[in-house]
Amino acid sequence: MSKIGKRPIPVPEDVQVELSESRVVVNGPHGTLEQEYDPRYVDVEMHDGALYVTRRGERTVHRSRHGLYRALISNMVHGVKNKWRRELELRGLGYRARLEGQTLVLELGYSHPINYEIPEGVEIEVPDNTRVAVSGLDKQKVGQVAAIIRGFRPPEPYRGTGVRYRDEEIVRKAGKVGVK
Repeated sequence: MSKIGKRPIPVPEDVQVELSESRVVVNGPHGTLEQEYDPRYVDVEMHDGALYVTRRGERTVHRSRHGLYRALISNMVHGVKNKWRRELELRGLGYRARLEGQTLVLELGYSHPINYEIPEGVEIEVPDNTRVAVSGLDKQKVGQVAAIIRGFRPPEPYRGTGVRYRDEEIVRKAGKVGVK
């Protein structure tokens, strides 16, 4: 049995879950998310204030989808209740970020600023000019937007400059050593 799949998903009081034959809809204080699932592989049931995902067989595909759908539904419940959040730091001389309407403008040491259009369903805050906070209901969207922003100038290992996640540690390499 899947260690992740067999755990129940607790549903908070202010979150409503609607189940249909192949869809889960989760409504919460911050919004609504929905997820399709394949009823050939798993069943989703709600009782005692929790969601349970059970698999319909023991083949590899059943086992893999069991944990997958449980994790996706759990992430939806967390997202509509608390929102997902990723924070990024800009490190480098002259590296800055600012918001201009629905566009994030990044100055990352290139000859031109980078204009990134904020996708729907994601919110971006710039608390100061070297920090960017990405938040939203959908964990996948939040992570993807944060990864795209980080990809504009990934942290480099020699000086440690670039865009990094707030909790990321960069392993620094030694530079050139002079030969005598």
